[in-house]
Amino acid sequence: MSTPEGGIRRRPQATLAIAVLLAVVTALMPLLRVISGGAWLATALGMIVAVLAAGYVVRWLRRPAIIVSVVEAAVWLVAMTVLFGGGTALLGVIPTPDTLRQVPLLMDAALQQIRDGAAPLDAGPALAFLIVAAAGLLAIAMDHVVVTARMPLLATVGLLAVYLIPSIAVPSGIDLVGFIAFAAAILLMLAVETATRDRSSGSGARGASRVPAGTAAAVGTAAIVAAVAIAPVMPAPQSAGSTVIAVRGNTIDPSLELGQDLRRPQEVEVLTLRSDAPAPPYLRAVTLSEYDGDEWEPDRGVPATLEAGFDPVIVDPDVRVSEYTATIEVRNFVSPWLPIPYPAVGIDGLDGEWSTIEQNRTVLSRQSSPQGQDYSVSYQVPRPTLEQIRETDASVPAGSRSLQLPEGEDEAIGAIRETALAVTASTSTDYDALVALQRWFRSPDFEYSLVAPVNDGFDGSGLEAVQAFLEERSGYCVHFASAFAIMARTLDMPSRIVVGYLPGAPTQEQIDRQTVHTVVSSQLHAWPEVHFAGIGWVPFEPTNSLGVPTGFASGAVSGSADSLTPDAGGAASPAPSSSLAPGMTDGLDESGAPLDSRVAIDPTGPVFLTIAIALALVLPGLWRVVRRRARLREADAGDAAAAWQEIVDTAADLGISSPNGESPRALGRRLVAEHGAPAAEMGVVVGAIERASYAGAADHAPDLADAVRAVQSGLAARADRRDRLSAAVVPRSLLRRGYRAVGGARQAR
Repeated sequence: MSTPEGGIRRRPQATLAIAVLLAVVTALMPLLRVISGGAWLATALGMIVAVLAAGYVVRWLRRPAIIVSVVEAAVWLVAMTVLFGGGTALLGVIPTPDTLRQVPLLMDAALQQIRDGAAPLDAGPALAFLIVAAAGLLAIAMDHVVVTARMPLLATVGLLAVYLIPSIAVPSGIDLVGFIAFAAAILLMLAVETATRDRSSGSGARGASRVPAGTAAAVGTAAIVAAVAIAPVMPAPQSAGSTVIAVRGNTIDPSLELGQDLRRPQEVEVLTLRSDAPAPPYLRAVTLSEYDGDEWEPDRGVPATLEAGFDPVIVDPDVRVSEYTATIEVRNFVSPWLPIPYPAVGIDGLDGEWSTIEQNRTVLSRQSSPQGQDYSVSYQVPRPTLEQIRETDASVPAGSRSLQLPEGEDEAIGAIRETALAVTASTSTDYDALVALQRWFRSPDFEYSLVAPVNDGFDGSGLEAVQAFLEERSGYCVHFASAFAIMARTLDMPSRIVVGYLPGAPTQEQIDRQTVHTVVSSQLHAWPEVHFAGIGWVPFEPTNSLGVPTGFASGAVSGSADSLTPDAGGAASPAPSSSLAPGMTDGLDESGAPLDSRVAIDPTGPVFLTIAIALALVLPGLWRVVRRRARLREADAGDAAAAWQEIVDTAADLGISSPNGESPRALGRRLVAEHGAPAAEMGVVVGAIERASYAGAADHAPDLADAVRAVQSGLAARADRRDRLSAAVVPRSLLRRGYRAVGGARQAR
């Protein structure tokens, strides 16, 4: 008799192990959003399979739960040693002190890569170690919570948190197929657990020793905390050879693929900014000067220590320079580059080890992070008059490369040059030509769009993408800035591109009579600069509808120097009349919201997150419905234990206690007398469970399922509205251990 019985028991156990495997694997699939695919994926899947298979085999041998834990942990440890021991293990499988000393080194390297990089990360040995180890531990935890502790709802909460971490860290479009697969795996796990729970015997799942509820709850809590704590630091490394500036939520990587980041619906506050200047400055992080026709390369100078300080801004003697101070408090920004105004001449209050690249006055660090920093930056803004800048030619700064287009005539370059010549045909100075280009880009002929470049296939900064953008005349800041810079170079003017943040939106807060501006992640921006001899790098703002266009007032205007509006860190235009900070009007819509923030919002992200949360909230009730229907089917087939357990769980859901020491007859009598259960139908169920318990075999009781339904209706009718709502949304029976009836009823199950 034991062999068939064992076979019946093993099949549900194998099915449940497979269901847990599918749930864990689908929960980890969103990692592909932030980590490039590779050997780590197959290794992690192998680790999960090995751990769950070991647990299944030990249970098949009918060993206690503690042995299951020991064996699974041993399999995990041996696998990690073989995979990442690096030849330090004894016999290749037994970790030694040298093996253990490698663990903190691998962990530190992996966490630094996660902290400082930009997705998608390349999973080297350190990051692969972290992923595979975490995947194995997650499999062990889920195996115990679902199979041993019989608390699949807590496992669902944990897996949902794991699933959402990559989505929070690197928001993107809805992966409908992936989400459906994950939801299906979770529902399968719940359904299989319910079926195996209801079919298992007292020596099986019901009789297995359990992990304490506190342990299982701790797993779910830890997963939620991980989702909140890990997500903000998930972005990935800037590689020294990367050439295409991307911001991944709250970090910057040197590329010009900003579209995906601007299209992401979730946004966070990156920093706050206040300044004693007439208007808050743009904040630069990275400059890109070299262009090979396909990509813009970030500047690569020899860094000098920040303690050495900055040289003062050098301009022609007759060009006025105004000095201001900006205070920046970083809230959510993890990057090697520090956001600062340009041109900076001094920084106070910065912690850590930082360096500067002199030719562009950028500040960076390989050891420290801007996160949580509160610092002040002094910056000097050249303020030439209109006449002065018109008399000055755009020229290559001393000590710099030519800053020209790639050698050799290219069809795309020729077409772009013809367009630039046509737009600037009526101008006679370099400055007027650049203003003409700026005015042309900001005209109604162009539109700001995050969608058109993707739909039309020119989402990039290469020559062909720029040529397509000039034809379609629809794109975002990267296209405007890159097109402007390339057109300037076709006119023999040295240009470069800067990536940083717009000045943000004003708040109601003031400190030292300076308005605090808040800068959010969607205000990531790119703009071009052109170098003028005796003045320096002059920024321009070609992006339609964003920022403030560059313009200089005539020196004949009295007091114009201090009434002009600085834009993008250097140039100025007459300040418009506004109660907000001068110069911010062009960057706001009618409600005062930043235009760049407004266009970046995509409603699908919040909708997706809302659906996910709603699904998590309704899962307990859905699972209870699945269990109820399964038991009623078994009761209809004459299973007295299933019928009685459904009565007990219904009472628990409605807040009615049912101690394990109370006999079915005593509980049935109490439910009739105190809680409205119909006496006749309750007698049918009590009689059936007593016969099954004492006779050792279940006599078929006619209409047993109908009797259960009648008892449930009677109990619900007597319960108040709050208890009925609680029973539907958060069934208490899901968190309690099974009621133990007397005799052999449980074995009859």
